[in-house]
Amino acid sequence: MRKKAQNRKLHRKTAGREVTIKYLALPLVLVGLVVGYVFFLLSPAPSSESPREVLVSIPLQATAGEVGYILEQHQLVRNGKMFTYWARLQGKDGELKAGDYRLSQGLTVPQLLEELISGNYELEKFTIPEGFTTVQIADLLEDRGFITRTLFYKAVINEEFPYVFLEGLPKTDKRLEGYLFPDTYQIVRGVDENAIITMMLDRFATEIAGKTFPVQAAGREMSLHQIVTIAAMVEREALHDSDMPLISGVIYNRLNINMPLQIDATVQYALGVVKPRLLYSDLEVDSPYNTYQIPGLPPGPIAVPGGKALQAAMQPVTDGGYYYYLAMPDGYHVFSRTLGEHNENKARYIQ
Repeated sequence: MRKKAQNRKLHRKTAGREVTIKYLALPLVLVGLVVGYVFFLLSPAPSSESPREVLVSIPLQATAGEVGYILEQHQLVRNGKMFTYWARLQGKDGELKAGDYRLSQGLTVPQLLEELISGNYELEKFTIPEGFTTVQIADLLEDRGFITRTLFYKAVINEEFPYVFLEGLPKTDKRLEGYLFPDTYQIVRGVDENAIITMMLDRFATEIAGKTFPVQAAGREMSLHQIVTIAAMVEREALHDSDMPLISGVIYNRLNINMPLQIDATVQYALGVVKPRLLYSDLEVDSPYNTYQIPGLPPGPIAVPGGKALQAAMQPVTDGGYYYYLAMPDGYHVFSRTLGEHNENKARYIQ
């Protein structure tokens, strides 16, 4: 009897341990399931194909919840809310940066969060060609979807850009003409008009860095604005770089004897259109930019000059004594000293 009682007591202890183990095991299983599910949600989203890169645009001032939704729509996360919770848990939901990103579908949620915080943006390029006007620059940028024309011109006219070379320029739509330097730029889609303009003005500032104005050119003291004005005419008139110093020299030679510049490009600027051939009636357009009608330089640049045109404006070749030039069919120019020589060249080269 005593042995049976001991066996029953041992059985109760063993059964108690089994019940305790079962009760302890259940929470562990639940915790394991929850942890597994969390890791499942944090893992890369499934794709029918191998992981590919996706271009994603994160808007300005987007919340973590909005970013999570965008990522889910692009099949970058299994659940957008999980991205939001993870960002908040890490205390980084306020650090997400707007912009365009190229993201892999093979990234985990933590990896995606780090990408959107680091600002590894997808950059886009645009090129401003030499000789473009502010109007053409605005057209190019608007066509690419980088700017809104109204906001662009509002900045051109009103924004207080902190550059010495802009001080005193009239606040009109022509204020930045000639100063938005031609180059290839990289931007993040979504940056505003001011940032794009500042980028181009910075590039102009770099181009003239180290130069002191006024400068002596062809015996004349020239301000930066005058140099840019001459360079812009040279840029629009010259097709080949080798002609630039000579065309610049013609401009200076004419200025030195108060001879009208008679630059066709300034008339085209006054007309607002580029014509393959100007008519005599075009030369009578009433404009301060019509150098057939007004003496001296026009009031400002007619386009944005490149570095070689700026250099030609500062270092013109005047010792040839040329006062005329004529564009030949191959785009190069022939230069002459007198009107008689110029007319002879017309008869020789122009059909």
